Amino acid sequence: MASNTDREVILADFQACTGIENIDEAITLLEQNNWDLVAAINGVIPQENGILQSEYGGETLHGPAYGPASHSAAASSAPSSSSAFRHVVPSRQIVERQPRMLDFRVEYRDRNVDVVLEDSSTVGDIKHILENELQIPASKMLLKGWKTGDVDDSTVLKTLHLPKNNCLYVLTPDLPPPSSAHSGALQESLNQNFMLIVTHREVQREYNLNFSGSSTIQEMTLAVAGLTFPCHRLTVGRRSSPVQTREQSEEQCTDVHMVSDSDGDDFEDATEFGVDDGEMFGVASSALRKSPMMPENAENEGDALLQFTAEFSSRYGDCHPVYFIGSLEAAFQEAFYGKARDRKLLAIYLHHDESVLTNVFCSQMLCAESIVSYLSQNFITWAWDMTKEANRARFLTMCTRHFGSVVAQTVRTQKTDQFPLFLIIMGKRSSNEVLNVIQGNTTVDELMMRLMAAMEIFSAQQQEDIKDEDEREARENVKREQDEAYRISLEADRAKREAQEREMAEQFRLEQIRKEQEEEREAIRLSLEQSLPPEPKEESTESVSKLRIRTPSGEFFERRFLASSKLQVVFDFVASKGYPWEEYKLLGTFPRRDVTQLDPNKSLLEVKLYPQETLFLEAKE
Repeated sequence: MASNTDREVILADFQACTGIENIDEAITLLEQNNWDLVAAINGVIPQENGILQSEYGGETLHGPAYGPASHSAAASSAPSSSSAFRHVVPSRQIVERQPRMLDFRVEYRDRNVDVVLEDSSTVGDIKHILENELQIPASKMLLKGWKTGDVDDSTVLKTLHLPKNNCLYVLTPDLPPPSSAHSGALQESLNQNFMLIVTHREVQREYNLNFSGSSTIQEMTLAVAGLTFPCHRLTVGRRSSPVQTREQSEEQCTDVHMVSDSDGDDFEDATEFGVDDGEMFGVASSALRKSPMMPENAENEGDALLQFTAEFSSRYGDCHPVYFIGSLEAAFQEAFYGKARDRKLLAIYLHHDESVLTNVFCSQMLCAESIVSYLSQNFITWAWDMTKEANRARFLTMCTRHFGSVVAQTVRTQKTDQFPLFLIIMGKRSSNEVLNVIQGNTTVDELMMRLMAAMEIFSAQQQEDIKDEDEREARENVKREQDEAYRISLEADRAKREAQEREMAEQFRLEQIRKEQEEEREAIRLSLEQSLPPEPKEESTESVSKLRIRTPSGEFFERRFLASSKLQVVFDFVASKGYPWEEYKLLGTFPRRDVTQLDPNKSLLEVKLYPQETLFLEAKE
C-alpha cells in the first residue's frame, strides 16, 4: 500500500498524464486500480504512439533516456500499446525537474485577474499579487472558492491537491461597495427579454428570436448594445465582397412594437440565412450567446436545477419534462424508495450546449407532448449540464459513486456530438441498474419505443416487488393482528383480575361495616341490659305486671315489671334481647294495638299492661 507521500506523487503524475483536473475523480480512478499508476492511465486514455502530451506548456514528455533510438525501438513494438506506453510514464525525476504550474482566475466584482504560480507557493503569495492588481490591502481580502476548508495565508498550494485551472473570488466585507448610480437600471435591462426580428432578404423570411438582456454579442450584452426594447429589427444578407462600408452591411433599424407568434425559436440551420462564414452584420455566429444552463461549480444541486429549468423554459418553451429539483440522492429516494406501486424509473438527462444535436433534440423530441406526458407519468426526470468541465467532472464523480466505474467510463467516452444523453435507471434491492443510454441522434418514435421498452422491463420487476411487498405486508398484518389479539387478551385478563380484586375489596368493606354495626348493636344491647331495673320478685308487696313476649322466630321470653314502671323500660328490655324498637314494633293481642306508638313515659298500669299481657314482636316495613 502506498504511503501518503507516494500517493501525492502518484496523484500529481496521474493528473499530468491524463489531464483530469478534478481531484475527486482522479483519486476514485486511482483507488479502483489500487494506486497502480500505469494501470490507472491505461484505463483512462488510449496509448497508440507511446508519447504523452503534457498539459504543462504543451511539451512532449518521454521516459528516461527516451531518445531517438529508444523511440524507434518503441515504435517497433507498437502492436503492444500497453508496453509501448509503459516507457512514457513520467518518472519522479521528471516531476521534480519541472515544477507544476497552477492557473488561477480570480473574480472581484466586475474584474477578473489571472494568476500563474508554482504549486510550492502559498495562499499569501496570491494575495500579494492581487494586492498590486486590485489595489486592495491583503489584510482586507477574503479569498474564497477553495475545494477544502481551513485555508490560511501560510497554506502551501501543493498540499491542497489543486487541478491546473482554478476559479477563486475575492470578498471585501470591510470595504464599502462601489457607487451604483445606474446599477439598478442596468440590472433591470439584464433581466429583460429582447425580441430580435431578423429579416433574411434573399429568401424573404423573417425570424423572431427571444434573448435575455444578459446574452452577449462579441462579449457585449444586449442590455448595453443600444437595442430598442422590447423589439429590434435587423436585416441579414450575404456580403458581396470582403471590403464593405458600414452602410452596406447594416441598415438603420426602426422601432417595431409587436408581439411575435414564435417564442424562443433558435437557428436550426445557420446556412439558411446565406451568411458567409457565419457572419451577421460583421458579427460572428457566436455573437448571440445564450445564458448557461447551469452555473459552474454550483454548491447546491437544487439551486443549479432551478436555473437549469428556468433557462430550459426560456429557450424551448413551457412544454417540457418536469425536472426534479434536488440532489441526485434525493431523486433516488423519490423514484426508488417508496411503496412498490409508487416507484418509477429515473431518467437522467445530460445536456451539452456545444453539441449540434442539442437544439433539435430538445425542441422536437424532448418537448414533444407525447414524450413529456409519458415521462411525467412513468419517470422521475433529473437533469444535469455537461457543458462546463467542472460540472462534467462533478457528474462523473456522482456517476461513479452511484452506478460504478463502468457507467462513468461510458459517459466519459461519449463525444460532444453524441450528446444529449438519456440515462434510464431502474432501482433494485441492492444496486441501481442502467437499463439504457439513449444518445441525441434519435427520433421521437425511436425515443418513445426505447422508453417503452425500459418501462416493460421495469413493470415486470415492479410486479415482483409488489407481490413481495404484499406478501410482506400480509405477514406483518397477521403479526399485528396476533399482537393485537394478545394485547386484548391481556387487557381482558387484567380487567377481570381487577374486577375480582374490587369485588373482594367491596366484600371485605361490607363485612367490616357489618361487623362494626354488630359490635355497635351489641354494645348498645349490653348497655341497655345493664341499665334495666332489677326484676321484681313474685312475692313483692308492690303491684307487678307479668309480660310474655313472642319473637318473630316463635320463641318466647317473659319478665316481671313493676306496674309503676314506664313503658320505656319494656322497650329497653326488648332491645336488650336484640330487637330495638326502631326496627321492630310491639303489638298487643286483645285489642290488637301497636304498643310502640304509645307514650313511652306512661306507666304499664296506665297503658293497661297490668297485671299480665302477651305481646308480639314484628319487624317494621
